[in-house]
This record gives sequence, structure tokens and C-alpha cells, in this order.
Amino acid sequence: VTTANNLPSIPPPLRDRMEIIKIEGYTEEDKLQIAQGFLIPKQLEANGFQPGSIAFNEAATLEVIRRYTREAGVRNLERNIAAICRKVARDRLKKKTEKNYRITAQAIPKYLGVPKYRFGLAEEKDEIGLATGLAWTEVGGELLQIETVLMPGKGKLTITGKLGEVMQESAQAALSYVRSRAMPLGLAPDFYQKLDIHVHVPEGAIPKDGPSAGITMATSMVSALLKTPVRRDVAMTGEITLRGRILPIGGLTEKLLAARRGNIRHVFIPKENERELKDVPAKIMKDLCVELVEHMDEVLNKSLVLKGGEPLFKDIPVDPYCVKTAVANDNVNVAH
Repeated sequence: VTTANNLPSIPPPLRDRMEIIKIEGYTEEDKLQIAQGFLIPKQLEANGFQPGSIAFNEAATLEVIRRYTREAGVRNLERNIAAICRKVARDRLKKKTEKNYRITAQAIPKYLGVPKYRFGLAEEKDEIGLATGLAWTEVGGELLQIETVLMPGKGKLTITGKLGEVMQESAQAALSYVRSRAMPLGLAPDFYQKLDIHVHVPEGAIPKDGPSAGITMATSMVSALLKTPVRRDVAMTGEITLRGRILPIGGLTEKLLAARRGNIRHVFIPKENERELKDVPAKIMKDLCVELVEHMDEVLNKSLVLKGGEPLFKDIPVDPYCVKTAVANDNVNVAH
């Protein structure tokens, strides 16, 4: 039995002889139960403490999970719990006391320092030219912020953020779609000849690639061109064709888990991925509104904060709310 985080890195002849079982990452609730039932008692024993000598309340454990780790598993969570135990042990030796310690959420920075990650929505308000995508990485799903700014120029498209070849091609395809829909969007047919467009994916030191960011890039571009904000509580994943059709993606469970972890409540996924929803655990789906989309026009109608509520494309529904439907005998939120 072997384990791996990234299948493509396994040599094809070896991979061909193996049975592959894909296991999604843990939810926040899973990590909390694992920490309380296994990791904390294990680290107390490993650091010479009696059971109950250090009491982690639930809020403290959640603080470590949310702001000091970002992973599909629990390795770093265990390392942080071990670090707290060691620092408590040192503190007891310095003070020459045998008193029990109670770890609260407010005390976590004292032991682990400044929080490493932000928890919750990436933005505090709807922003122009900023769209949230969902990406798959070796350690699980991640939220992917994509920014677009416009400058006077001659039609140059700049793409930055250490993106791989596939994502650079996605940006080119997204721009071609926008140009082809210039008239319905209310743009001048030659708008691109007078502007330079810069698309950026922050955290540029981290290589990013994969065919699932096309609709996010297109949404970011249209938002910047129309000076219309994108809803901050919406995340999306899917590749785009030149005609605006949305193609299926991989890593659906991990991406939905990332959205839930980031307090995103509304997610757009390709219609062709609908059959995979039955494999997504109900505890991941219960807090999400998953909307199935087939064309880029639908995404723009439902992700942009439209003035006066008027849709960009009047033949496409605008209603952003989910309806209840049955998937694999579990009631989950899926919008058709």
C-alpha cells in the first residue's frame, strides 16, 4: 500500500499496475474530532503530561485549524499541537509549577505567533476586476484570487503569477470569448485596441497550472471592462472554450471543501460534473449552494453585481438561489 499527493508524479508504468483509491481531504469538523480524540492525547503523552494537564477548548483547536494550518490532512495540525505542548512544558519548568493549563483561542498567538492564514471570505466587499476561483493542489483544494486591471494601451495582454502554459492559454481563450461577446456586453467592437489588460494571480511564488480557471479569468476581465463588481461570496471552477462553453474539471470534492473552508456559500461548477456530486460527502454539501452552469453567459449573469438588477443576457436566468434536489438519496443544495 502506497500513498501519494500527486498522481502525475508517479511513473506511468508503476501507476498502470496500481489500483488508485482517491480519498478527499478532511472537513473542519473531521479535524476537530481527530484533534480532540487522538492528536491532543497523543502529544500530551509524548511530552510527559498526564491526561487533562493541558485542556484545549474547542475554540482554541478551531483557531489552530483555521489560522495556522492549510492542508487536506492533519500533519501540520499535529505539529502545532506538539509545539504548544512543548512551550507549556518549558513554561512549567521556568515557573516550577505543576498547575494544569487551559488553552483558549486568545492564548494561541502566545504559543504559535502571528496567524499564518486568513479565515473566511477573501474580500470584505464586492470588488471590480477580482474573481474567486477554485484550484486543486497537492495538499487539497485552494481558493484562487484572480485580478484584472485595465490601462491605456494598444491591446497587450499581460499574465503574471507564475502560471503554467495551460492557465496562460486559458487567459487567452477568456479574452477571445470577451471580444466575441463585445456587443452584447455593451463594449465597443475595438475596445481591446485601446487598452492593455493585465491579469494577475497573487502568491506568484507558487506555481499554478491546470484547466479550470478559464471562467474565473473571463469573469474578472468582464468585471473590469464593465466596471461592475463581482460577488465576493461566489467561487467558480471550469474551463472555457472560445464560444463560451464550460468544460468539466477534476478534483471537485477538494474544491468544494476549499470553498466551505473559506466561508464561500455559492459555487459554480460545470454541468458535466453533476454526476460527481453523488460522491461528495453530504457534510461538505450541506452549507454550500452548488450551481450547475453550461455557458459563460450564465456565470456573468449570476456572479456580477448588476446595476438595477438588469441581466447582461436577458435570455439567461439570473436567479442566484439554489433549489432542493435529491442527489444519491441525500438532500443537498444544487441549482439547475
